[in-house]
Amino acid sequence: MLLLPGTDPGLERALAAALDGGRPVAPLPPDPSAALAMLQPDEPVVEDDAALIVATSGSTGTPKGVVLSRRAVVSGSRATHDRLGGPGNWTLAVPPHYVAGVMVIARTLVAGTRLQHASSDLSDLPEVTGRNYISLVPTQLVRGLADPRITKRLAAYDAILLGGAAAAPELLARAEERGVHVVTSYGSSETSGGCIYDGVPLDGVTVDLVPAPDRPGTTRVAITGDVVFSGYRLRPDLTHEVLDGRTLLTRDRADWVDRRLRILGRLDDVVISGGINVDLAAVERALHDVDPQGVALGVPDPEWGARIVVAITTDHSLADVRAALTTLESPARPRGLLRRDPLPLTPTGKIDRQQLLEWWAAGPGECPAWKESM
Repeated sequence: MLLLPGTDPGLERALAAALDGGRPVAPLPPDPSAALAMLQPDEPVVEDDAALIVATSGSTGTPKGVVLSRRAVVSGSRATHDRLGGPGNWTLAVPPHYVAGVMVIARTLVAGTRLQHASSDLSDLPEVTGRNYISLVPTQLVRGLADPRITKRLAAYDAILLGGAAAAPELLARAEERGVHVVTSYGSSETSGGCIYDGVPLDGVTVDLVPAPDRPGTTRVAITGDVVFSGYRLRPDLTHEVLDGRTLLTRDRADWVDRRLRILGRLDDVVISGGINVDLAAVERALHDVDPQGVALGVPDPEWGARIVVAITTDHSLADVRAALTTLESPARPRGLLRRDPLPLTPTGKIDRQQLLEWWAAGPGECPAWKESM
């Protein structure tokens, strides 16, 4: 296994060698301590055809090492270009130690196209000619559309591949109005990045909704195809829980709307409060009119079992939020509020829910956000 910082200029060359049968590559984050503890580089890589080992984002817990085969990386790269309209150059503006970033590099290697670089704030976004693509998270797109110069450069791309978190309909509409072509992407490290574009699986990818064993009456997303990972690094126990041959059993709930997959939330987003199942994703959808960036959390509570808490960036009180969510059942209406702008993000641009939970649990004077409770 070859360990390289994600910012190392040799990463592209090392990945090319790995895809050609060389040693698998593990891109490291700026602080590599957790990744090294997970990777245990002195232990051999036992998975056949391993090319890449990437860490999950860790937004809801300890990161895991996802082993991707050459077949998975190449299949995902080719299927992406087939869906987007053909091979093109790519601009790398997301961290290359996560799957979204390193797959940008991989697509250029597989297609023999050019890789360009931009900072995460897109302030140095290059002018492009010919067929070009870029991968972003919603936070980047929101901020980019606020700058006319960046918006003009984004509009020159043939597609903005948007993933990592759900995109608000208002954001997609704003991008379309400004001539920015967005393709929403759903997937994970375990599927070589996004494998479902605008709700439609890529060629070679099959999606089924199967019963969730620990949630009676609930189904979860199952993804089958060559893009699926080989297993978690040195964790056969965790691998066995989610991998059945070439099928990944996710923790996501979804349904089909007009033959397009609509993600409803995580299985873990359903918490019991006051004896009632509360869907945190449904709370967030209701919260959208108060704050499109707002998130809902379930925190331990001695009376309710779980207390619903929301984290927002707007200047609303807990009473304001509760008054705006009268369509929800009483147990689903928040009994706590964290307010801070901006909310904490993981390096991939997702809301850092683990950090928010720690803030809520913090004692007086230790929470860096406004906290209100009832």
